[in-house]
Amino acid sequence: MVIRRIGPLSFAKVTGILYALMGFIIGIIFSLVSMIGGAMMPHENGGMMGMIFGVGAIIALPIFYGILGFLTSLVGAVLYNVVAGWVGGIEIETT
Repeated sequence: MVIRRIGPLSFAKVTGILYALMGFIIGIIFSLVSMIGGAMMPHENGGMMGMIFGVGAIIALPIFYGILGFLTSLVGAVLYNVVAGWVGGIEIETT
């Protein structure tokens, strides 16, 4: 079996969603670390700001990762199609 072409838009949609899910997981970790750090800070030094940025990470990081994953995989699929046209694609052996 030889993969000669990848549908750029379908590939980009799948990887964009996968990257958004990774961004959500990373956002949760970032949020937990920020909220714990913010809770340990004295209140006059802006401890609440760390907690707000932590919660914002759950929203911002999945969006950022999803968009970035979509765009880079779209470009990658187009480039793969060009190169596969020159060299014949990737050969995969299945059992």
